[in-house]
Amino acid sequence: MIQRIRILMSAFSCAAALLVAASPAASQVMAVRSEVYHDLSPAVRDLPIASRTPAAAHEAEPLRIISLPTGFKAPNVPDPVLQQTVATAPSMLAPATNINFDGIGQGVFGFSVGVAPPDTNGAVGLTQYVQWVNLSFAVFNKSTGALIKGPVAGNSLWAGFGGSCETSNSGDPIVTYDKLANRWVFTQFQVATTPFLQCIAVSTTSDATGTFNRYSFQYPNFDDYPKLGAWPDAYYITFNMFNGNTFVGADACAYDRSAMLNGQAAIQICFQQGGSVSSLLPSDVDGKMTPAAGSPNYMMDFGSNVLNLYKFHVNFATPSASTFTGPTVISVAAFTPLCGGGRGCVPQAGTTNKLDSLADRLMYRLAYRNFGSFESLVVNHSVAVGSSSGVRWYEIRNPNGTPTVAQQSTFAPDASFRWMGSIAMDQAGDIALGYSKSSSTTNPSIAFTGRAVTDPTSTMQAETIVINGTGSQTGSLTRWGDYSAMQVDPTDDCTFWYTTEYLKASGTFNWNTRIANFKFANCQSGLSISVTPSSVNFFNRFQSDPPANRTVTVGNTGTATISFSSIALKNGFGAYSISSRTCGSTLAASASCTITVTFTSDNAFPGTNTDTLVITDNVPGSPQQVPLTGTLSCPPGGCL
Repeated sequence: MIQRIRILMSAFSCAAALLVAASPAASQVMAVRSEVYHDLSPAVRDLPIASRTPAAAHEAEPLRIISLPTGFKAPNVPDPVLQQTVATAPSMLAPATNINFDGIGQGVFGFSVGVAPPDTNGAVGLTQYVQWVNLSFAVFNKSTGALIKGPVAGNSLWAGFGGSCETSNSGDPIVTYDKLANRWVFTQFQVATTPFLQCIAVSTTSDATGTFNRYSFQYPNFDDYPKLGAWPDAYYITFNMFNGNTFVGADACAYDRSAMLNGQAAIQICFQQGGSVSSLLPSDVDGKMTPAAGSPNYMMDFGSNVLNLYKFHVNFATPSASTFTGPTVISVAAFTPLCGGGRGCVPQAGTTNKLDSLADRLMYRLAYRNFGSFESLVVNHSVAVGSSSGVRWYEIRNPNGTPTVAQQSTFAPDASFRWMGSIAMDQAGDIALGYSKSSSTTNPSIAFTGRAVTDPTSTMQAETIVINGTGSQTGSLTRWGDYSAMQVDPTDDCTFWYTTEYLKASGTFNWNTRIANFKFANCQSGLSISVTPSSVNFFNRFQSDPPANRTVTVGNTGTATISFSSIALKNGFGAYSISSRTCGSTLAASASCTITVTFTSDNAFPGTNTDTLVITDNVPGSPQQVPLTGTLSCPPGGCL
């Protein structure tokens, strides 16, 4: 069933090395490749449960650390943005967890750990939460936490697909929810045999137990540490590419999202970077307000006390018009990567065995949100703080113009180690940061912090413990993570969901995971909108009639400011036009504005003319749509 891959475009290289956003990234090579194969899967609900008796426990693919440049802050130099205290006012108290339950792990759902680390990640949809760990996934009822399906072996999703996506279960998985299409996206690599593949599946509905459009794509090098983000024009994915054990640079690829949503043949367009570009993260959309039409996907890595911002604009119709530009170098407060970016420095109680940091890279996700009047990216990584560690986090605004650091801070309120974080932002602008926590006197545990949009800039609130670990990882196994996942519920765009690992008992290859959600009080009443009338009918018009006007009133019935990204007609031609509007870029709480739609008979077709007024904003359920109807009646002898 596997078809020979077709190279659609010869690769080329760019020599430009200017550190400006408009220039191509240095030493990059572009390639356009077709899929290896695609088909439609059986329903996930019909797949077998994963074997209860795994093969001998073993470490996953070896950890491939990326060498860091020089110039970082020395470990003994104080962190200039270390948060010394946390907010204590009652209005600033951190939210408590709501649902808080065990995910896949040792002894849960009859599961036995066979590989480490778990690569814990998960995503939330309309009614379900999906968690994927090495090497299995499960589907949960998001209201109750009840198991719906699983654990299912990752490669079972490709049963009947043929080739090594079906026969090999390599892991390094990512599951995300495409909030703009209400579809699930599952992906894991296949590196047990050559050629190396990325296996991708896009659900055909919002039900993760249903069928999936399945794909595989091929790569010339070992495609390590894949990270995926959903964007309006593509699914963007990044890899750390290795030739054997030699790092050859990050690869940034875009899959044809439209084709994959519709189960059609798809291509990927990739920009292989040189060795100086390391471990990129693609931006992943939160909320219903999309980036501006034609906006590039933002990608990011870090260097010596800087963040490097890249822009990937894909063009599937004319692949040669695709561009990957940057970096725009964003100076940030000086920092020291934890463990020097390497291995084995995080202590645990009751053992001399120390855990890995993965502080040579930014931590998944690079979360994007459009507030209408500005765009934000939030991201984090692990840094050394004296003799312990903390999580350095950033909010970057205006990424498509002149980026600014709106906020940055290192969260390390005491001597414990905090690392392996994941960060996101809700519709109100609140931020949540989840992470692992450990010390020489405490077992690895799960915690989060956060800030309400009204809190002092660059500060986080008091820490909330999701669960205290009751065991440490012993022996010589140092792997931990290698990532976690903070996501925002698409239903209310307020509830945060976090998942990562912990241990119930000391040992090796016996990890457990936790899934918890919470939200900030100020996001509960948040955003609400009214649009009246819900439809507009111009009834019968004659060609000799003057233009007719109808007014649509938009009201802010919530307590937060509404931001508009677009007010337009769906078709944008014909009988209808927007002749005036008082709605600007934002609408304050309790305020209202108007949009005047005009029907012009001279531009109409005989018979019924339809269009839709589309109001795109940051309110859950956006866009609001107002159907427009009008009939052009012709006199005897017909219309002119």
